[in-house]
Amino acid sequence: MTNAPDENQIHGDLVEVHGVGTLILGPSGIGKSETALELVARGQRLVADDLVCLRRDAAALFGRAPDLIRHHMEIRGLGILSVEDLYGPNAIRDEARIELVCRFEPWQSPDRFDRIGLQREEERILGVALPRVTLPARTMASAATLVEVAARDHAHRCAGEVGAVSLDERVRRRLGQQ
Repeated sequence: MTNAPDENQIHGDLVEVHGVGTLILGPSGIGKSETALELVARGQRLVADDLVCLRRDAAALFGRAPDLIRHHMEIRGLGILSVEDLYGPNAIRDEARIELVCRFEPWQSPDRFDRIGLQREEERILGVALPRVTLPARTMASAATLVEVAARDHAHRCAGEVGAVSLDERVRRRLGQQ
């Protein structure tokens, strides 16, 4: 299958994290590929590294790797790696529905990043609104963990469970008792 002429592309990585198609975006050199590799090493599934081909289907957005580089990653210092050869067929996926965006940004100010989590930011890609988590690059040593937690939290939010809301309700009940 070749890339369709009307297909859009975006620079980033796409990994299926605990069943959630997670698009990792950010400036070049910030650690997107290294984070995706760490996620694969933890048992998640790589869909695309460096370049993600996007396809909109109704209100859903799907991503895959360009045919030429499918199932491969470029890691600075290591070169080109075949994820399927290194981690086996369960470490890859040809396509995934994109359900969450994790955007890495350089650390500038602690006030710039959400610390409560009551509401998610939104990223529009090809007219599809996706929940977005913005992560500070300063903590990239634990970026894979942050992406995993963001995907797990997204799944819980889809099921109506929001940690910040339950804590807020608990605090309000406690304040109401005083």
